[in-house]
Amino acid sequence: MTDPAASANSDAVRVCASDELVDGGAGVCVNAADASGEEAVVFFVRYDGRPFGYLNRCVHVPMELDWVEGQFFESSGLYLMCATHGAIYAPDTGKCVGGPCRGARLRSVTVEECDTPGGRAVFWLPDDALCPA
Repeated sequence: MTDPAASANSDAVRVCASDELVDGGAGVCVNAADASGEEAVVFFVRYDGRPFGYLNRCVHVPMELDWVEGQFFESSGLYLMCATHGAIYAPDTGKCVGGPCRGARLRSVTVEECDTPGGRAVFWLPDDALCPA
């Protein structure tokens, strides 16, 4: 897709320039709200060349995953890790592959990477249950 405005969801939110997300590197956080208006945070990372987005809430205990803002990957850069309880998640599926919530999944958000007049960028396509704050 070349134009986020052409998306089925015209409320696409620009997250960052594509080159700001590096495989296994720091993520970008965006403040959000759930359907009840409760504050939340969503985060975006790059893995295997593709951007992914998730609600920043561990499935085991509803705490934010990052140990320092934007730091979601463990040291190898292959898995997302909850800093509080050590749950390990596959970055491409959000599935917990190790730790106290094995088999459960992070809540994903829809992400698109598009060409824009300012260069390639990552966009979040909010849904009815989770939207920008």
